Amino acid sequence: MPAQQPAVSVIMPVLNEERHLRDSVRHILGQEYAGEMEVVIALGPSTDRTDEIAAELVRETASNERARVHTVPNPTGRTPAALNAAIKASRHPIVVRVDGHGMLSPNYIATAVRLLEETGAQNVGGIMHAEGENAWEDAVAAAMTSRIGVGNAAFHTGGEAGPAETVYLGVFRREALEQQGGYNEEFIRAQDWELNFRIREAGGLIWFSPELKVQYRPRPSVRALAKQYKDYGRWRHVVARYHSGSINLRYLAPPTAVCAIAAGLVAGVAVTPWAFAVPVGYLAAITVGSVPAGKGLSLKARAQIPVALATMHMCWGFGFLTSPRALAAKVIASRRPSVRRDPSEV
Repeated sequence: MPAQQPAVSVIMPVLNEERHLRDSVRHILGQEYAGEMEVVIALGPSTDRTDEIAAELVRETASNERARVHTVPNPTGRTPAALNAAIKASRHPIVVRVDGHGMLSPNYIATAVRLLEETGAQNVGGIMHAEGENAWEDAVAAAMTSRIGVGNAAFHTGGEAGPAETVYLGVFRREALEQQGGYNEEFIRAQDWELNFRIREAGGLIWFSPELKVQYRPRPSVRALAKQYKDYGRWRHVVARYHSGSINLRYLAPPTAVCAIAAGLVAGVAVTPWAFAVPVGYLAAITVGSVPAGKGLSLKARAQIPVALATMHMCWGFGFLTSPRALAAKVIASRRPSVRRDPSEV
């Protein structure tokens, strides 16, 4: 007789997710997993129907003994605060993080639990598989899963299973979360990287596997994508200042491109038209690079991939360059030392 599968808690930080929340929860409740589940939704101050939908989900699962949904408030609206509130309100030994616009593959939880057992990892995660629902979102998804868009990031483009610095979302052993005191709430973005850094520093293993796949819904407009990537760049510079060994050439490419293009435009106007070769060369490069990325998409979607690429690159780079030192200083002041397990508890 096979061993009983451990109970899992799925935690979801949500804010203005009326478009995808019900579908996301449906993918959780439909998991091919025999163990008990609970879904804890941390509700930020949404201005759409998110709270109403969440309340409906609570009522609809109230009589389901195997998988119930319940909610906790997150008045700050900040993701790390939501995650900590949901962790505190949950109770099972395995904690699965899912976002309100993420769709788990059918065997995601079962595979993650197996990998935790096989590898001894404290956290496992896989691929952020971007998929759109219209031409613009298809273009963004193509950009987010291409090397010209995100470099060699394994959780975007795939790769071999193995130890990793960080992973997308994550399936944790509760003991690892409690040992480290949860997420650092000063990290409005990049909180996953910071927590995984502490887990690794304490001797824990973070494991990436392409077997784990989560469908991700891209931002629905250029403006929303621009804000997302500006925030990513801003907080990645905070991480670089927080931990000097975490930066590499992939992260420096967007700010370098922003500086080069700005210099080319200024020099083209003030010095010589030949300097326009820099921005023109960049546009040519992303246009050519978008061709393989757009394979199989509609003509409308393929035409928008260069726009998505430029938005991602330029806004990430701008956010990185303008990230204030004061923000990094505030975050560094909140630094939590990693906590190693007492050997007597092993």
